[in-house]
Amino acid sequence: MWRFAAATSEASVPRTRHAVRDRLLAEGMAGERYQELIDDLLLIVSELVGNAVTHAAALSPQVTTELRIDGSHVRIAVEDGHPYRPKAQESDLGRLGGRGLLLVKSITLQAGGVCDVERTEQGGKVIWASLPLPLPPHPPTPDAALPPAPAGPPAQDPDVLDGGACPV
Repeated sequence: MWRFAAATSEASVPRTRHAVRDRLLAEGMAGERYQELIDDLLLIVSELVGNAVTHAAALSPQVTTELRIDGSHVRIAVEDGHPYRPKAQESDLGRLGGRGLLLVKSITLQAGGVCDVERTEQGGKVIWASLPLPLPPHPPTPDAALPPAPAGPPAQDPDVLDGGACPV
C-alpha cells in the first residue's frame, strides 16, 4: 500500500495526479496494456482530490490518497476529514459543475470495477474506486494451428445480414 498526503489546496490536484502516475509506473504498469487503466485512475484521482479541495478544505487541512495493488485490482482511495457523505448527482446541463462523482462512478462501472464512500474512525470519509487489472495478453497462435482458409467466399446466412447476431 502506498500513501500520498497533500494540503487541501488546488495545487494538490496535479501534484497528486503526478505522484499516482509515477507510482503506477514504478509498479510496472507501463505500456499499452495499462494505458486505459492508468488514464481512468488518473481521472478518478483528479476528480476525488478536486472534490476534497472544493468541499472539504474548511474542515480538512490535508487530503490523503492511497493506492493498493493486488493480484487482480487497483484500488485508489481519497480521504479527507469532512464528515459529509457526497452522492453522485444526475447530469444537469444547466449547471457548470457537480458531475465529478457521476464521472467517477461511470468510469469505474465501465471498467468493471466498484466504488463507494466510507466513514473514517476520525469522522471524515474515504471515497474509493477499485478497478480490475487488464488481463495478460494471450500468446500468439502459431500459423500451423490456424484452420485452413476457405476455398471460396463463405456462404451468407440471411439471418445475419438482416440484423441477426453474428455467429462468431
